[in-house]
Amino acid sequence: MSLFKGKTLMITGGTGSFGNAVLNRFLKTDIGEIRIFSRDEKKQDDMRHEFQAKMPEVADKIKFYIGDVRDLSSVKNAMHGVDYIFHAAALKQVPSCEFFPMEAVRTNVIGTDNVLTAAIEAGVKNVVCLSTDKAAYPVNAMGTSKAMMEKVVVAKSRTVDPAKTTITCTRYGNVMCSRGSVIPLWIDQIKAGKPITITDGNMTRFIMSLDEAVDLVLFAFEHGQAGDILVQKAPACTIQTQAEAVCELFGGDKENIKVIGIRHGEKMYETLLTNEECANAIDMGDFYRVPCDNRGLNYDKYFNKGDAERNPLTEFNSNNTELLDVEQTKEKIASLAYIQERLAEDK
Repeated sequence: MSLFKGKTLMITGGTGSFGNAVLNRFLKTDIGEIRIFSRDEKKQDDMRHEFQAKMPEVADKIKFYIGDVRDLSSVKNAMHGVDYIFHAAALKQVPSCEFFPMEAVRTNVIGTDNVLTAAIEAGVKNVVCLSTDKAAYPVNAMGTSKAMMEKVVVAKSRTVDPAKTTITCTRYGNVMCSRGSVIPLWIDQIKAGKPITITDGNMTRFIMSLDEAVDLVLFAFEHGQAGDILVQKAPACTIQTQAEAVCELFGGDKENIKVIGIRHGEKMYETLLTNEECANAIDMGDFYRVPCDNRGLNYDKYFNKGDAERNPLTEFNSNNTELLDVEQTKEKIASLAYIQERLAEDK
C-alpha cells in the first residue's frame, strides 16, 4: 500500500457496499485519510459507529462529508487536500431507473461530470470511476446513464494533462451480497419458509465478490492510463444455478424455486466488452484494458490512413465466459463474509 502512504482518498457514495469494503481493506494500512462523501447522514452515522467499535485504533482516519455529487459546490467543498478519488456514487437499481430516468442522468452523468470537474480544478492525482456491465450495449435507463458516464470519463480525460490528473474507469458485473443484490433476499425468503423467487432461470450474470471489485479498482489505479476502461475476467452463472447454490447452503427447497418473470429493463445476459471494444482491447492477464481513442475531430485523414488489424477477441459476455456449475457457485458464495455471518445465525 506504499502508493497510498500518508495520502488522502475520497470515496463518493462511500457509505455503500464498495465504500465499506475499501475501509475494511485500507484502514489498517499506512493511508493518511479516507474521506466518505455521501448525502445520507444516517448511513454516515451508522458507519462512524461501526468502525469506531471494530477498528477504534484507526477509525480517526475516516472523515465524513455530507454532500451530493449532483451539486458541484458541495463536491468542491469536500475536495481540498484530496490525492485520489474512487467515484462510486450512483443510482444502480435497474427498475427504479426505468421509472425515473432523469434521476439516473442527474446522478450518474451530471454527478460524474461534477466530480471530475472538481477533481481537475483541485489537482487530484488520480480518479477511478466505477461503471457496470450494463453500460455495454445498454437497453435500460441505468445502463444508458452509465454508458454516458463512461463517455464523460473518456472525454474529460482528453482535456487534462495526465501528469496532473489521471482519469480511468472500471466496468464490472454483479457484486454478490452488495446493496441491492438478490442473494440476501433469497436468504431471507428461505429463512421465512417462503419459495425463492427468480426472474428467469436461464438468465446469466457475471459474479464477483466485493474484494474482487476493490481489486479491479486498485488495478485501474496502478495500471490504468488516461481514458482507459478496465475490465476483470469474471466468471458467470445462470440465475437458476445461483438460486440452487443458495438453497443448498441455507437448506432451501430447490423444487420450490418460483419464476416471476423478467423485471423492467433486464437483459438475458450481460456484456463486459462489446465487439467494437474488443477490436482494441489489450489482454493484461486477469484483466482487459480498453485504451482511450485519442484521435481528434479531423476525420478526413483516417479515411486515407487506417489500421486494418484488429484483436481476434469478440464480445465478452456472461454467456461466453466461464460458466460455473452449482458446486463452483456455492463455493464462491460460501467464501463471502456476509454468507458466513448469515450461516452462523442458525448455529
